[in-house]
Parts: sequence; structure tokens; C-alpha cells
Amino acid sequence: MPYTWETLKTECLACRNCELCETRHNVVFGVGKTDAKVMFIGEGPGENEDLQGEPFVGRGGQLLDKYLAHIDLSRDENIYIANIVKCRPPKNRDPREEEQAACTPWLREQVKLLRPKIIVCLGRIAAQYIIRPDFRVTKEHGVFYERNGTLLMGTYHPAALLRNPAQKPDTLSDFCALREKITELGL
Repeated sequence: MPYTWETLKTECLACRNCELCETRHNVVFGVGKTDAKVMFIGEGPGENEDLQGEPFVGRGGQLLDKYLAHIDLSRDENIYIANIVKCRPPKNRDPREEEQAACTPWLREQVKLLRPKIIVCLGRIAAQYIIRPDFRVTKEHGVFYERNGTLLMGTYHPAALLRNPAQKPDTLSDFCALREKITELGL
């Protein structure tokens, strides 16, 4: 039976497919417009996201919202944001392969329902998972790749920018390239 957004979210919120369910406060399903043509995917929720049940709501999320606003995008109006894993890994460690594999069906169904024209991977983990395992954010950020009619791009994770502000200009450039691509495609 094909999923609807409502049935997918209901099942995902009850997920117990890996050990991350033992320590979570909330499943962080995703947020945004369910007809968006641009999807952002991060690696997994942090502490604030786990507490609030929404992706990218901490300091990194506030920075992401500023970049989005700069190119006329908004999670309330025209994008969708999700993560590879839907539950917070303890102490914000990288999600393990088995945890990513356990969450893959949820993300796959989100992508299937959304059918985005562009997917932006936020950070190394997401880019290596979605674009290819040897993706290098420092060398390939802002570059578009095409797969099955969808454009894929990796850029720096907002939390990484808080630790390394020198990467902010590159990220802004990536977001400007995204805006140009959106305009070029008439999205």
C-alpha cells in the first residue's frame, strides 16, 4: 500500500528499528511544504531537534534559516527539510551505518512522496550517503550532480559553519548557485 504523508509520519513516529529509539525524546520526521521542489537533508537531529521534534532548530538551524532567507527560501513556504536518521545519536555522534540503514526506508518514502527536483545535502555524512561515499565537501561543495532526473548538491553543515566561520562565504556561494539553479529550472 502506498504511503500518504500522514501514514508515513504516523509509522515513523512509532519506529523502533534501531537502538536510537531507546534514548530519543522525539522522532524528528521532517518539516516543510509537502509539495516542495527543493529538499534539504542533514545527517540527524541534535539536542534541540530531539527536544522539539523538528529538524534544524538550534543555532545551526537559525543560521540555515538566514541562508535560506537570503535566497528567498523558507521551510514554511517552499522547501522540505529532513535528516537521514530520525532520532538523535547520543552526544551528537555521527550516525552509524546500521542506524542509517534502519532509517533509509523513511527517507526513501519521503523523497518518493515529495519528488523533489533538487536535493541539497547538508554536511559530509549526508552528502556521502546520498551523492556518493567518497564525496568531499571541501572540494565538491556547490557542485550539482544529476541522478534519475534529480539534481543533488552537497554543502557545509550549518553546525560546521558555527565551528569554522571561514567556510561561510563558500556556503553563501553554494546557496546563491542553488538560487540560480532554481531560477534556471523555473521552480
